[in-house]
Amino acid sequence: MKGLFISGSGTDVGKTTVASHIIKALRGKYNVVARKPVESACLRGADGLLAQDALRLNAACANPEAIDVVCRFKFEACASGEKASKQQGEVISLQDLLQSAQPTDDDDFVVIEGAGGIYSPIAKQILNSDFAASLGLPLVIVVADELGAINQSLLAIGAAKKCGIATALLVLNQIKPNNLGNAEALRAYTDVEVVVFNTDKLAEFEATIVALIQQR
Repeated sequence: MKGLFISGSGTDVGKTTVASHIIKALRGKYNVVARKPVESACLRGADGLLAQDALRLNAACANPEAIDVVCRFKFEACASGEKASKQQGEVISLQDLLQSAQPTDDDDFVVIEGAGGIYSPIAKQILNSDFAASLGLPLVIVVADELGAINQSLLAIGAAKKCGIATALLVLNQIKPNNLGNAEALRAYTDVEVVVFNTDKLAEFEATIVALIQQR
């Protein structure tokens, strides 16, 4: 399988936004498909639960797929995948997660977004780290570019290394413009590629993504 696993230092750090732009960057060179195997906090509509993050990821693809293929497990509770699935009476195994992450075609490049941070429980007694390690794909860690980002980033990188997961990229999501210099500071402490995501510099970000993938 060719692809990337997108995780973060925690929730609400902008994983879906960053993942969507990674898809857009790569879709000119690959047939990119999106997978968000587990999504909680789904809205209930006339046709059932709406997985909003999965819909955004799918919309970024050049050839969108059926949303049930992109997101197999949808839950209404605003909670971890483990707790939300339990509340709906559903038990998800690691094998279920692995199957739901598979691309339709072996030649597809799959961008998989986890649920929460790297140590967040995505299913019963299964952390995102367990899922990512079993997939064996390079990891992209998304961290909000704010005060404390250096600590959060190094903790996430260390957690991935401890679990035997290769980190391909650390993205500092600059939700609010700042002059903290976190990217420069981080490069002194890690050999993981560090880039800043800023909506005013999308072309630069997307070019970096393409170059990184082509090097692998």
